[in-house]
Amino acid sequence: MADKSNRTFSKKHLSTREKWYEIIFGHHTVEGKGFDVLLLWAILLSVTAVMLESVSSVRAKYGFWLTIAEWTFTIIFTIEYILRIIISRKPLSYIFSFYGLIDLLSTIPTYLGLFFVGPHYLITIRTFRLLRVFRILKLTRYLGESNSLGKALLASRAKIIVFLGAILSITVIVGTLMYIIEGKEAGSGFTSIPRSIYWAIVTITTVGYGDIAPQTSIGQLFSAILMLLGYAVIAVPTGIVSAEIVRLKDDHKECVRCGHDTHDSEARFCLKCGERLVQENVRM
Repeated sequence: MADKSNRTFSKKHLSTREKWYEIIFGHHTVEGKGFDVLLLWAILLSVTAVMLESVSSVRAKYGFWLTIAEWTFTIIFTIEYILRIIISRKPLSYIFSFYGLIDLLSTIPTYLGLFFVGPHYLITIRTFRLLRVFRILKLTRYLGESNSLGKALLASRAKIIVFLGAILSITVIVGTLMYIIEGKEAGSGFTSIPRSIYWAIVTITTVGYGDIAPQTSIGQLFSAILMLLGYAVIAVPTGIVSAEIVRLKDDHKECVRCGHDTHDSEARFCLKCGERLVQENVRM
């Protein structure tokens, strides 16, 4: 009887933990979606409070209420962080993951203010408190398409790195040439190769601060070519990532039994009927 009672208790405990895991880490249930929505609002409101606190007039008038709001959000996120560690199937993996570190960084600054109380530490405290804006990075966890974008960026990283390497080589070459061409011109601003490379980067990204400008005809010709090339800096990486997003959307998993096709890419069984999923490309 005792063994049976222990097994019943263990099964009930396990089911409760799995339920909380689905609420906190999942997003397929009503409770999970509700939990995500509440955290979304908490993150947005906490970041808004941080921004308002940086305005001296608002801080002077509503500083007390902003402090209460900050501690309220800190306690909420602390409870969330502890629950994630307790409920997680691999606590250490969560703690040292990207989201785990962001959760920690977005919480500890308020507590640091309790220990650094000396007047000469005030500047340090304000610097630590700025880390609270990391809470906005917690938003990506609750944006469904962020996973698809992340996977597309990861899949296209090799092509993007090669492209950026080519652009960097071009800026170094053009910067060196501009130093040779414009360096002798008084007041042109091309006083060194690094400064000329800085001009090339500003020009190729179409920012154009105007603090350095070529004076010779050849230099202006190089500038025009670099400006036209600058459009590729935006167009090519965008095209690479867009192609990967389309490919990932095509390589989705569809259930052969019920036809349900809105599964996560890591899913192995159908959410609707439980049938084992088979990876297939619908356009093949």
